[in-house]
Amino acid sequence: MSTLKSILRRVLSSIPVLIGVVLVIYLILRILPGNAILTMMGEHAREEVVAQLSAELGLDKPWYVQFWVYISGLFTGDMGTSIKYHKPVSELLAVYFPVTVKLSCLAALVAWVIGILCGAVSAMRKDKLADRLGMGFSLLGISVPVFMTAMVLQYLFAYKLKWFPLQGTKDGLASYVLPAIALGWSSAGSVARLTRSTLLEVMGADFIDTARSKGRSVSGAVAFHALRNALIPVVTVMAIQISSLLSGAVITETIFSLPGIGRLCIDAISGRDIPLLQGSVVFATVLVIAGNLVADCLYSVLDPRIGKES
Repeated sequence: MSTLKSILRRVLSSIPVLIGVVLVIYLILRILPGNAILTMMGEHAREEVVAQLSAELGLDKPWYVQFWVYISGLFTGDMGTSIKYHKPVSELLAVYFPVTVKLSCLAALVAWVIGILCGAVSAMRKDKLADRLGMGFSLLGISVPVFMTAMVLQYLFAYKLKWFPLQGTKDGLASYVLPAIALGWSSAGSVARLTRSTLLEVMGADFIDTARSKGRSVSGAVAFHALRNALIPVVTVMAIQISSLLSGAVITETIFSLPGIGRLCIDAISGRDIPLLQGSVVFATVLVIAGNLVADCLYSVLDPRIGKES
């Protein structure tokens, strides 16, 4: 019951944050120069036609009236209508979102598997060659920009070796392999370094010495005793990462021509489609808030003491 109250309290506290983010985005997008109607219809559009279309879309009203209408619509699922595509923004997000989900889930799988394994091996082989190689690999993933990793992978494995598709999603799951590696490598580096540091701390605890004295090997003590306790702070990073991957795959989707939310944002920016861009950013904000909420819930599952304290 206390856990349910804690979750409900966090959900309610996230509503003002969401409204504040929407307000900031709303004001910034309307400060930017340019006219979305002129961008859509061309510079030679007649003034009366522009005025009529602006009135139909509600763009002739004061900004605070437009903001209130937008906020009211959000609570009913109405995110406005795209100026470029002439379709509801929520409908466009529903069409493009599955591609981003596939990419983000595969990228998260790459990040978590490589990150946890690399961090665990580095912790068990502290200050040895395996540790140095693992931490060097993770540091490289954190340091190299995602777009550079994506282009190198695309050039070597798609263009030169032709092992994977160059662009698009026509080849099914194979089309997501290189984008997932490019997007997940940076996150894998963060998970690996955090796993190593927390695992080294847990491995010095008394219960690990007890397990070793009962005949457990180092790998067995890590797998059955230390890893669960070490993963508590790692879970927070992992939950936040997947929400960030869902909302931040713009560069990867653009390089590999994947029709996801990232490409949709690029189209909205190039066409100055304010409702579409605003809806995409709000959607990304909701994902980040949800990721933090999931991390809090997993925290309570892994360590019941946290749920009792909250």
